[in-house]
Amino acid sequence: MKRAGGLWPVLVSWQNLSTALHRAALGKRSRPDVAGFLLEWEPRLIQLQRELECGDYAPGGYRTFLVREPKPRRISATPFRERIVHHALTQVLEPVFEPRFVGQSYARRTGFGTHRALRACTRACRAFPYVLQCDIRKYFPSISTMRSSKPCSHVVSSATAPSILRG
Repeated sequence: MKRAGGLWPVLVSWQNLSTALHRAALGKRSRPDVAGFLLEWEPRLIQLQRELECGDYAPGGYRTFLVREPKPRRISATPFRERIVHHALTQVLEPVFEPRFVGQSYARRTGFGTHRALRACTRACRAFPYVLQCDIRKYFPSISTMRSSKPCSHVVSSATAPSILRG
């Protein structure tokens, strides 16, 4: 497939960022950090847009906490401002990457919900009588950011967007 270009102006557009703001806030408006951002959302979104356009944007620090259900694990959550950027990136990059995903990937894909995944799993269980259940300890924290963003640079031809993807 050919590379996608001209995505940067779309990514930093007011329309994309304001849509990303509203999507990031869905179901989280009562959280103090989200409510605080939404209190004066227009000037804060303008500031974020300027930082992205000028290349001054820097991701904030993660909030780390422990969850003990179903097993103890460390969760790292991004600040709300970064979630807006995540949604803005997703809105622009999802149409580019969606055709490249394998058919057995169901997470966060339109039309590939839980019921479809369950049907595929049921078919696989009937076809294969054995299952390997395993958990790779600390897998996601071990993934290098540079390594995980490398495939993006082969698809996205904008010089600025890959620097945002690398974090």
